[in-house]
Amino acid sequence: MAQKIMIALDESENALRAVNYVASTFTTDTDVTLFNVLLDTAAICKMNSPELTPYFKSRQDSFCALEDKKKELVGEALDKAVDKFKDAGFDEDRIHVKTQTKTYGVAKDIILEARDGYDLIVLGRHGTSGIKDFVFGSICQKVFNSLKDISVLIVT
Repeated sequence: MAQKIMIALDESENALRAVNYVASTFTTDTDVTLFNVLLDTAAICKMNSPELTPYFKSRQDSFCALEDKKKELVGEALDKAVDKFKDAGFDEDRIHVKTQTKTYGVAKDIILEARDGYDLIVLGRHGTSGIKDFVFGSICQKVFNSLKDISVLIVT
């Protein structure tokens, strides 16, 4: 039976390292899902309320342009990841892309998706500061600590 692997993917180099690791380590009969959680910024970009602070209102267009650029970068990263798997010999029907808007939080959304029958969850570790990880907990840490019955691989 083929393994079912989910790779939590964003536009970071660490996420692409995770893709490279899986593509070069696992057999081509593995089912791979590239999973991305998008932040829900559309609502902010569509806000047109007099209660908005003048500062935010004056910066709203810049913020929305930045978010559009982030979505573009994520799309390019997903395309690169798909190409990497194809180049490694994976059939297109074994490569799946799933993007969803953040519902509960990035880590929680990954955890909920992980419980949908995956054998392994792969994450690229982000280079955040030790203090930030200690206080808030990293996404990798939250996923790792929450999934007791699913293997989690963190690629550094």
